[in-house]
Amino acid sequence: MRPFDYLRANALNDAASKAGDGAQFIAGGTNLLDLMKLQVMTPETVIDINHIDGLDKIEPHEGGLKIGTLVRNADLAADPQVRRAYPVLSRALLAGASGQIRNKATTGGNLLQRTRCPYFYDPAMACNKRNPGAGCAAKGGVSRMLAILGTSAACRAAHPSDMAVAMRALDAQVEIRGTDGATRTVALDELYQLPGETPEIETCLEPGEIITAVILPAPQSNATQSYRKIRDRASYAFALVSVAAVVEMDGETIKTASLAFGGIGARPWADAQVNAMLEGEPPSEELFGRAADVLLADAVTDEGNDFKREMTRRALVAVMREATGMAPASTGTDKVEALA
Repeated sequence: MRPFDYLRANALNDAASKAGDGAQFIAGGTNLLDLMKLQVMTPETVIDINHIDGLDKIEPHEGGLKIGTLVRNADLAADPQVRRAYPVLSRALLAGASGQIRNKATTGGNLLQRTRCPYFYDPAMACNKRNPGAGCAAKGGVSRMLAILGTSAACRAAHPSDMAVAMRALDAQVEIRGTDGATRTVALDELYQLPGETPEIETCLEPGEIITAVILPAPQSNATQSYRKIRDRASYAFALVSVAAVVEMDGETIKTASLAFGGIGARPWADAQVNAMLEGEPPSEELFGRAADVLLADAVTDEGNDFKREMTRRALVAVMREATGMAPASTGTDKVEALA
């Protein structure tokens, strides 16, 4: 590990004054410390923000919730307000990482975690995200965990967060404090930048800016919330495909639908066209299939991750069946028994 300076901030103004070129904020450190050990990230200064008062609270806010950036993932998942009004968020958090990591990881840190693309994590491999202009070793490489939506010739990395997928389905906003003390609020989609030709620029944050809170809007009282994650093993594995859904029914038709997807996008992925085509329609397998077609129309795959097309389609259909109250899809057991 390369040497670095450690500074402890006791207030937001203190943190801003210490921020500068080569500085990195640290809270839980569950991602940053691993990257520093591998020398993928080599900050000259680490600024500890854990001792700033008021950033670890979950408070009512205009009918919704305001979640401080230092709220631990375990505490957020277990909070009674979250479990009651935003169960999709609680489920997504519990599907991510291990219990030990959730006890340390923070809300702001979760949003800003780096991709788990194996080529980003290996300093011996070319990576435009790690070293702009170096190239992308993922081209022609192992692509099982890579994105299929929002990628570019410069980068194919997938965004890793479970929490962010649920927050995207909930239309969360992110509160950001600048070095001048001014605060701005952006939609979660606006926080993340698609790779394009500059994959090293992952968010809209300017140097020295810090996420202070996430704001959830008032919950839809009659909506059904669902989260499904498909992964290689049941614990501590990143999503191959995940789906978060917030769906409200009006009798036999879908009144509102908000879907977000993980494991397939360069950022937590949502498609307004998909949501719009579901609304006002009676739920059906045919409708959900057409929605999947629209979602995946621009997907770019290769032999290693083309399976994500069908996996995403099936996950979308399964989650929408659950959210709209349709009978579970047949597993084929009845057919097997009949043949037997």
